[in-house]
Amino acid sequence: MKKILLLGTLLLTIAVVAAAKNRKIKVITPYGVMVIRLYDQTPLHRDNFVKLSRRHFFDSTLFHRVIKQFMIQGGDPDSRRAKPGDTLGNGEVGYTIPAEFRLDLYHRKGALGAARDDNPTKASSGCQFYIVQGKVFTDEQLDVVEQTRLGGRKIPVDQREVYKTVGGSPHLDQRYTVFGQVIKGLEVIDKIAAMKTDSHDRPLQDVPMKIRVVRKWLFF
Repeated sequence: MKKILLLGTLLLTIAVVAAAKNRKIKVITPYGVMVIRLYDQTPLHRDNFVKLSRRHFFDSTLFHRVIKQFMIQGGDPDSRRAKPGDTLGNGEVGYTIPAEFRLDLYHRKGALGAARDDNPTKASSGCQFYIVQGKVFTDEQLDVVEQTRLGGRKIPVDQREVYKTVGGSPHLDQRYTVFGQVIKGLEVIDKIAAMKTDSHDRPLQDVPMKIRVVRKWLFF
């Protein structure tokens, strides 16, 4: 009996650890659902996003800033009660998160990034985020990005190929923390990014969201 209990405890522990390291979230919108894998390499951002999602913090907030061929942005708590024409983007949760830059995490299409204000440490907003739509680049255009936006830093060959085929927003690399990737529902980004907006890039028709943590027990 003790062996059975110990085995059960071990399996439960493995399941909990596996679930913690394979976090996925669902962003539910009127235009479809996006499934996003959160990166283990950015644990501060991952854990914060899971915490807020479990608290239903994002429910009824809007994608309040949309720029075609760039990104869609949300997470402003002030957007829950926003009236048409209200300027959004200044709402916060009361804390920031230290930047977690990694060379292997970059702004390809579908990347989940943390928004931030202009601060010397590039600390992230505690709640506002964006999802990249971006565009496809040529080698010549990427060369210009390297010189004018990345301070001469060379884009790795494999990432350059992604920017030339899948697309993205390479000028944001190593300036904003990337902490997840859309693995299902990329077409939802395109639908939202195509919406008509006002002079502040807010969609003329509200795009509310709900975010849920995908619950999955893994035994292996």
